[in-house]
Amino acid sequence: MSTSSDSFRIYGTHALEQKPIRLTAGRLTADLSDGNLRTIAYDGVEVLRAVSYLVRDRDWGTYAPDIADLIIEQQGEGFSVRYTAVCKGPDATELAIGVRISAEAGAPLIFEADALSGTGFETNRCGFCILHPIVGVAGAPVTVEHADGRRVETRFPDLIEPWQPFMNMSAITHTVMTNVTARCGMEGDVFEMEDQRNWSDASYKTYVRPLALPWPYQIPAGETVKQRIVLDIADKRPNTSATTTNGHSSPTTLTLGERRGRMPAIGVIVTPEEADAVVRASAVLGEIRPQELLFHFDPTAGHGAAAFERFAEVAKRHSGTSTLEIALPCTQPLLDEPSLIATQMRDAGFKPDAIIISPSVDRQSTPPGSKWPECPPLEEVYAAAHAAFTDIRVGGGMLSYFTELNRKRVPSAPLSFISHCTNPIVHAADDLSVMQTLEALPFITRSVRAIYGDKPYRIGPSTIPMRQNPYGSRTMDNPKGARIPMANTDPRHNGFFAEAFAMAYIAKVLDAELECLTLSALTGSFGLLAGKDEPFAADGRRPLFNAVKTLAGLAGAEWRECISSNPSHVLAFATKTAAGATLWIINITANDQEVDLGSLRLSDALMGGVLTLSPYQATSVALSE
Repeated sequence: MSTSSDSFRIYGTHALEQKPIRLTAGRLTADLSDGNLRTIAYDGVEVLRAVSYLVRDRDWGTYAPDIADLIIEQQGEGFSVRYTAVCKGPDATELAIGVRISAEAGAPLIFEADALSGTGFETNRCGFCILHPIVGVAGAPVTVEHADGRRVETRFPDLIEPWQPFMNMSAITHTVMTNVTARCGMEGDVFEMEDQRNWSDASYKTYVRPLALPWPYQIPAGETVKQRIVLDIADKRPNTSATTTNGHSSPTTLTLGERRGRMPAIGVIVTPEEADAVVRASAVLGEIRPQELLFHFDPTAGHGAAAFERFAEVAKRHSGTSTLEIALPCTQPLLDEPSLIATQMRDAGFKPDAIIISPSVDRQSTPPGSKWPECPPLEEVYAAAHAAFTDIRVGGGMLSYFTELNRKRVPSAPLSFISHCTNPIVHAADDLSVMQTLEALPFITRSVRAIYGDKPYRIGPSTIPMRQNPYGSRTMDNPKGARIPMANTDPRHNGFFAEAFAMAYIAKVLDAELECLTLSALTGSFGLLAGKDEPFAADGRRPLFNAVKTLAGLAGAEWRECISSNPSHVLAFATKTAAGATLWIINITANDQEVDLGSLRLSDALMGGVLTLSPYQATSVALSE
């Protein structure tokens, strides 16, 4: 069992997540967490990732309601849950939700909620979200029932769909395993589905209230909002095959695969606000030796000529290449803005090897039904950049996330490379959800390759904290160091959790053959070095430092895939350098994990043995070549 001290080392906070309560109804299991259901499984196979009743504020932040009068009854072959959740909004507004959850063996799981406000309540969304998993489901057949009575046989998207794949829904049915299907019915409003892999969530999300309707909107005082979700499992297997499984109880096995490639360059982002601190820490930067520095420049944030003087000082202390990302305001004649930036750079003696240029407004999301912001054609933006930066590579894409790149696909012909970021706390910020976002990364990179072919491709900066919120007016302040979505600081960035996340991240994107991957800054809340009030290692280095330094040292080395028998628990990849071959193994769970190394040719005493990894531990073993 983890102690408070262990928690701090792993998560950067002494606060432990409350363990979910396992509910059972015959072959059906579900975990009750903060009043919602997670990991709904049948015979040990995940049916739904979650059924949650969520309330969002005007910036798409998720309320954490106060839960009262919780009653849980688990007896015989069924369970029931009842409670009241209260959301407290601005200006003393409140919303109370009465919840009832029940299931019996062989009968449907029912999750119903009645929301009532005595004051009126502003929200962007209030109601159920249903998450279908993606592994084994993407591209699979599905039946969608629509509110008008139509029944359509189709498939879950394989490549990531930029817009809602299914609209006006009343039910959805998919195959869980051979001869077992799950029908999820939605009542009380109009539902639609979005492909949450856009945001690196590992799910398809069916949610209430179409995005084309206005938001935020008001729930009138005294008006009850009733909704209900009914999950019905149809098991048509012969009795002899219907044997309950309890998931993975044996050690994870690892097998070297055939796919190979070259490890990407590793970048570190530098902002004008942190440039002086980076100069002071230049000895540490020299120790890490990242291949790339990614300098951020945003005139709408007040960045000007002085930023390039700071950047020049940093660049003098860096032996690798550099890229300048520019959030172009596009408020002046188009040729003038990049020309002014180029002049400021020259005057400061700062010359990056490449730029990434994107209109500032394109960092903001344009959801379905919204009006695209005024913006010059991207072809003209790129032409102006080429005219201003005549001897520098010009890249593009999005300074925000794949979502925005997928919805506004940039013309790639004028570009030397494509880039975007990811963030794992857009919709949920619990530990499980953050690590589950790793499942979505191969779908993102494969979708980018389907759009842009073999165009050089970069990702980052991609950090656990959110640096910019495309979906609202701000990122969320997090003074208490909690696990909250869309936060500009996150305690796990300070712990071993972040080191494991970074090593697992690269394991999941190796197939993309990235030109560069950026996972951190050097200093500040996104950095590798801890602040003065953060008591981590004696040298002030966050555990993420180890991952970034290691990966920078592996840049250009040959990688080889390593197939895990339980990739939701353990990930791995192999590398080969002049010093030898190495297997990198990452536990992405909060529990100890056993890894059977017996099938691998190791160069040490672990040959044939079982390795036990602590929670969120990343480690390596030497391979025989």
